[in-house]
Amino acid sequence: MMTSSLLPSLGYELAVLARKYGVPGAQLAIHHDGRTVTTDMGELAYGTGQPVTADTAFAIGSITKTFTATTAMVLVADGDIDLDDPVGEYLPGLEDLGGEATLRHLLSHTSGLADPDPDEAPDGFPQRHIKEYCRRHSLVLRPGAGFSYSNLGYVLVGRIIEAVTGMSWREAVESIVLRPLGIRPAFIVGPEPRTSTRPLAAGHSVNVRLGRTRPARPSLPPTYAAAGALAVSAADLAVLGQVLGDLGMPGPLPPAHAERMRTPVSGAHPFGLADGWGLGLAVYREDDATWVGHDGNIDGASCYLRVDPVAGWVVALTTNANSGAGLWREVMSTLDAAGVPIAAARRRTPLRIPTAPPTGCAGRYVNGDVEHVVVEKRDGNVYLANGDHLEPLTFYDHLTFTVHDPATGREVLGGRFLRNPGTAQIDALQMGGRLARRHAGAARTDSREGIA
Repeated sequence: MMTSSLLPSLGYELAVLARKYGVPGAQLAIHHDGRTVTTDMGELAYGTGQPVTADTAFAIGSITKTFTATTAMVLVADGDIDLDDPVGEYLPGLEDLGGEATLRHLLSHTSGLADPDPDEAPDGFPQRHIKEYCRRHSLVLRPGAGFSYSNLGYVLVGRIIEAVTGMSWREAVESIVLRPLGIRPAFIVGPEPRTSTRPLAAGHSVNVRLGRTRPARPSLPPTYAAAGALAVSAADLAVLGQVLGDLGMPGPLPPAHAERMRTPVSGAHPFGLADGWGLGLAVYREDDATWVGHDGNIDGASCYLRVDPVAGWVVALTTNANSGAGLWREVMSTLDAAGVPIAAARRRTPLRIPTAPPTGCAGRYVNGDVEHVVVEKRDGNVYLANGDHLEPLTFYDHLTFTVHDPATGREVLGGRFLRNPGTAQIDALQMGGRLARRHAGAARTDSREGIA
């Protein structure tokens, strides 16, 4: 089936679904069999009437990490960096982490770094902020021991790129990856601000149930630019997807190194996010199909990239609303029904029959400056504190649990508790791919979500 035959119906479906989820503007790009088709709809900013076009740039959040990882892997291919050298060889003064973690660990989120609140990062030179979380006692895992999603890890990748190239991260990603691929980016934050000549979609916070749409400006400190500062179009994401999938797009990344990025790293088990993790790419598996990609969620925007390197598909969606996540779920279902085999390119965590709540869960679980407070009541039920409210948890096999989503009225995957293999005691909580270690002492704050 030719991708061009999908375009008329998909353009209509995208507009219908966007209205359903209150998304002001969106772009969809599909590549297959050597051809890319795109469709776009809506407004740059709600109520302005300024149309989204194929050239509009959307804040892509954490998909920026895939561009950063691609830049690093070009330097690996050129022999400028070794994946398994300690990061301290490139960034002196990183305390304990410098001699133990490698670029491979950073790219695959297996460095053990916490994921501190970016709003706590200084706007200037980040060395003190970085060193604070690179000490052994601040790690949530020893490097290489497991998966815990960390934006700070990609701050370090950006710093390594700068140390090796002598350029800023922004200059390096532009000159090494973006310009060779014909991508003209915008940046939502960063030093040396430049005015982009392409239109930039504004972000929105949408409450579908209330029918309310408000402006939402992406919040990201300049020090975190390598983790989430890029803005590009869905067509641009499709170009990168072709490079990562080795689908005939000439570019600076050798095919062998694109394959290394797609290969799952041993020990990287991103529960709730994907089935595995490579070097800057999530891995999704179902039956014989394997897709790779990344999600990008930041204040006011939700964007997605998926690549099937075997069957030759690339799918990219950009939206300028937090409610774009619901749009993406339905777009995948619509594409699958239309013959694009993308059903495997979503995270799946099978939940069976609910089980009795386990004992021994109560306590404080800490990742950087983020804290989750878990409470056990006399009725035997387990709750997650959310402000003054206690959210009941429904448990399933392997200490996994769901929480009630008031927006949809459904039970959604919340996370899982983990036992210490030596003591069999519950000593960790994994939510949103981030691992939080159990700590003694009084509770400080409530749980929150980070950039993803």
